[in-house]
Amino acid sequence: MPTSAARPAASTTAYPEVAAHPVPDRHGASLFTADPDLRALLPLYLPADLFNHLLPHLERMGALAGGVLDELANEADHAPPTLSHRTRTGLDAQRIHKHPSYVELERVAFSEFGLAAASHRGGVLGWDKPMPPAAKYALTYLFVQAEFGLCCPLSMTDSLTRTLRKFGDPALVDRFLPNLTTQVFDDLYQGAMFMTEQGAGSDVAATTTRAIRDGNAEGGWRLVGDKWFCSNPDAALAMVLARVEEADGSAVAGIKGVSLFLLPRTLADGSANHFRIIRLKDKLGTRSMASGEIRLEGAHAYLVGELGRGFVQMADMINNSRLSNGVRAAGLMRRALTEGQFIARERRAFGKRLADMPLMRRQLLKLTLPTEQARTMVFQTAEALRRADAGDADAYPLMRILTPLIKFRACRDARKVTGDAMEIRGGCGYIEEWSDPRLVRDAHLGSIWEGTSNIVALDVLRAIRREGSLPVLQAHLQALLGDTPMHATARATFDLALANTVALATHAAEAGADGDVLARQAASALYHVTSAVAMAWEAGQIGSVRRMRLAQLVLVHRVLPQDPLGGGVEPEWLAETVEPSADGVVRAAGPVDQINVF
Repeated sequence: MPTSAARPAASTTAYPEVAAHPVPDRHGASLFTADPDLRALLPLYLPADLFNHLLPHLERMGALAGGVLDELANEADHAPPTLSHRTRTGLDAQRIHKHPSYVELERVAFSEFGLAAASHRGGVLGWDKPMPPAAKYALTYLFVQAEFGLCCPLSMTDSLTRTLRKFGDPALVDRFLPNLTTQVFDDLYQGAMFMTEQGAGSDVAATTTRAIRDGNAEGGWRLVGDKWFCSNPDAALAMVLARVEEADGSAVAGIKGVSLFLLPRTLADGSANHFRIIRLKDKLGTRSMASGEIRLEGAHAYLVGELGRGFVQMADMINNSRLSNGVRAAGLMRRALTEGQFIARERRAFGKRLADMPLMRRQLLKLTLPTEQARTMVFQTAEALRRADAGDADAYPLMRILTPLIKFRACRDARKVTGDAMEIRGGCGYIEEWSDPRLVRDAHLGSIWEGTSNIVALDVLRAIRREGSLPVLQAHLQALLGDTPMHATARATFDLALANTVALATHAAEAGADGDVLARQAASALYHVTSAVAMAWEAGQIGSVRRMRLAQLVLVHRVLPQDPLGGGVEPEWLAETVEPSADGVVRAAGPVDQINVF
């Protein structure tokens, strides 16, 4: 197949003296080799044989993302998809026209790397078993640093396949699974979910789309209604929420009346199903990928799972998509940080490298902390998902709280990190020829898709109240701390921060509606403490003094109280903290302005 390998690999030949040029440009350089921490951390979350097998694929993805894929993404971003309703001879035959660069991105993601299939079958990238979530997300983490928009169809295809396999009738699974997981591009069925309505965004109980029994319809049901925000609207299959209408025309009210349906774009006889794309959305970001409005006009559909359990079943798909949202936010932050680090090393002003200026180092550190937090949370959540799918009883409530935590905080952090990284590049960062504007625009999506920040913060409390997630999370973090060598003063600080955070979250959950006002505060505190503890554990496992210091700084800058007029003096326990390095030698951490931000 024609792939990105056939395109020019890098543009460094166009700038042979890039280091000497006053406007540095790292385009064409690998995003994997630019991120040595990723390579160091992956063996903690992947079996050794799988890590070694994936390493050349990670290297290839990093090289493509830093060059060819970045070019394709920029082209597709500036040439959004268009919708035609009729053929030139007047036939009603809707079609979404995608830029060739976007189609090439689809081929790389779906076919060459099998990102949507890797968790569902063996054979992807030569691995004989389905891959654990951490493997898929490591590759996606690199891919999204070049292209964000396509990651929505990737995630929805992956999540739809998961939900169909979990709840669908076996005959339905047998019929559609091969096309959902194929790497043969022309045979591929992409997935979507049509859930949002004008009057029912996050309030699923307000869904008005109707599902009517019809024994003569393929699938046995017909759907009628409008869906307001449907990404990947020409997908071959979509999961749809609809309210079941009884024979007398009445409908069950509230959330219990909502069921989940599988909607094919094309019926078994090859004819188009009975729904129309009314128009495409003109979006702030994710411009490469189509989003539209759908009108269901008696569309044939299949019931998935039990009647009246639609929200519970769709929630499984949404949770998977929320984790994917966190992966995408982490990737955006990493790309923004990588660009900022490169500029700081290569750009000179006032006779110095930017990297040698204290304020620039401080700014890079402020970008580094949320970026590293998000990546650690991705792999912690992916590991909890793997364990939950394997039947570990404690892993489900752990995954159930980690997923909304990363969706809530990482997606919000990405908006600030990408914006502040744009400032490092200066005026060029505001120009559409560079990656910065695309990163900033795309970063705002994560706080909206699959639940806005308020909705997701409340879901954290719901996980505590209904799933008993908080004691499981606390035990998990205490176990990580118990496995981490740490100075006694630092350990006491971590223990106290964890205890106080658990107390806050417990109060918010037990106070009922009165505690909901604390949902965002509690979610942020849980995210920051969880990521700090996990980063400290990672530091101990790989023997990294630098990473231990970053973990401690997460507490200092994002959890512990600070005096805004205190002049930025670091607490004594941080300055005195020591940690064992990989060779067993104990060294002092050093002041903040000397920490390696590269």
